[in-house]
Amino acid sequence: MAFIFESKSTQGRESAMAVTCIKVTICLTILSAMPLTTGFSCPINHNCHSLDTAPRRTTSFQGWVQDNDGEWQWQEDDASYPSSVATTTITATATPTLPSGSFRPKQSLGQNYLRDGNTVAKIVRAFVKDATETLARRNDGSNIQREGGTQQKLRQLRAIELGPGAGALTDVLIPAIGISNLQCIEIDERSVELLSEKHPELTIHHQDVLQVDYPSLAKKSFNNNDTGGPLSIIGNLPYYITSQILFALADASHTDSMRSATVTMQWEVGRRIVAPPACKDYGILTVVFQLYADCNIHFKIPPTVFYPKPKVDSALLGLHFVGPEKLRRRLVGVRPEDLRNVVTSVFQKRRKTVRNGIRKLAMKVLGDEERVKLFLDSEPLPLPDVVTIDREGGDAFALAQQLPKDWASKRPEELAPGQFIEITRMLYGADEDWQSSPLKSKVWRKLNHGSDSN
Repeated sequence: MAFIFESKSTQGRESAMAVTCIKVTICLTILSAMPLTTGFSCPINHNCHSLDTAPRRTTSFQGWVQDNDGEWQWQEDDASYPSSVATTTITATATPTLPSGSFRPKQSLGQNYLRDGNTVAKIVRAFVKDATETLARRNDGSNIQREGGTQQKLRQLRAIELGPGAGALTDVLIPAIGISNLQCIEIDERSVELLSEKHPELTIHHQDVLQVDYPSLAKKSFNNNDTGGPLSIIGNLPYYITSQILFALADASHTDSMRSATVTMQWEVGRRIVAPPACKDYGILTVVFQLYADCNIHFKIPPTVFYPKPKVDSALLGLHFVGPEKLRRRLVGVRPEDLRNVVTSVFQKRRKTVRNGIRKLAMKVLGDEERVKLFLDSEPLPLPDVVTIDREGGDAFALAQQLPKDWASKRPEELAPGQFIEITRMLYGADEDWQSSPLKSKVWRKLNHGSDSN
């Protein structure tokens, strides 16, 4: 899996592409005689099939060639690429290989393969750092000291690679952490066949990444030495479904099914996740993932390390999920589904004040104009005792949780993630038995993604 080009007009939530990319989108749409929708992006093709022997049209555009069934493929224009085999250590520097002439990236799957061994090595090293650090996390978010050196810790990982493609990351991960500690999710039949031939003992789930049931996967044993446990994610994500994949991981953390994620994404999306308040990048992704995880951009990735090259820079993002107990401690009875309603309402009108953005939702919840006015004019509630304790202990999230008195006159980007929790508490109230109340398994991901449990 990898990157895909998107038009700002149709995928505003996923970050705008450059004007030139929009021009490419329009031209490709005309060539394929299809109505303009989302440019290069399109629904994932569940009926993956090999295009090796398909007769080809002469229709081509800037490196993309269309075959008779309308599928756009990248036309390999460098006969010498790839020229060497990737090494199988974290210090890999050689070029990852593709099967000659038969494994072209599919535009419909958003595939841009990693072609630089040094970048592969940096990604795997960052993954090992994220995964081993969170391996020592207690359920309450605090850390414990685990016995054993780095190699012993690596053998304790339960890693899931999303969209391994031709196996650039896979080939380096296997010798690093052990093949029994790694499983892959892949929708492309060609990739499944290729990886099965290269690594017969590797567990590969032939599945749409949007439909993965992470809690169920976390309960299953990877090998004879474990009985299930939280997962560590690594992957080269497609642009057009980046946020939906991340939301699924956030939901999975409700059941302690997720420890960490080390994933590539469009640079602008990564910036949104780590953005501070009061800047244009600050938005829903910021609030959600700074609540659910400690977030960090490891490094920027240039287009030149992918095949074919995307038109924008990418980022490698590291997420250390705080776990369900610490998440409950931050929410203190506020239901995530109520928080979602508040956050989406105010950021849909991000240029307006919170008062204007939340009024319609408040009317729906409170049902009376007088009660809505009272809510919007009220001062913040006192912080829960557990938040006060965390503030005294220097917890950064809790220190930014107190609402200002003029909260309703602020714009959404002026409020810290924890302050949206307090607005939600004022509007919806909170569960008193919050320490034992289960968190819903599906809150942020779409209803038609994953299992239907609660």
